[in-house]
Amino acid sequence: MPQPLRRRLAEFEISTAQEMGWGRVKNGDLLKLAEDKFDAFLTSDQQLKYQQNLKGRKLAILVLSTNRWPQVKARTQEIIAAVLALKPGDYVELTL
Repeated sequence: MPQPLRRRLAEFEISTAQEMGWGRVKNGDLLKLAEDKFDAFLTSDQQLKYQQNLKGRKLAILVLSTNRWPQVKARTQEIIAAVLALKPGDYVELTL
């Protein structure tokens, strides 16, 4: 995700994989680690649903169609609304 998005999502507690020391962790293990610490996982990895078994996860996942800042910036309010609407186990793709 673009770094400026963090400021726009200031109402949420946000940590990056790198900040958590998970920078080299692969997606499957990353999801397991995140599930133990967080309620939601934001990514722009559109292949995630094909690469990982997401059934039975309690972690909500929001996939943005791009991580390009101009598009993300223009749709920040929609991203916030999508995050607020997430429920445990949700998998939501948001086209920006």
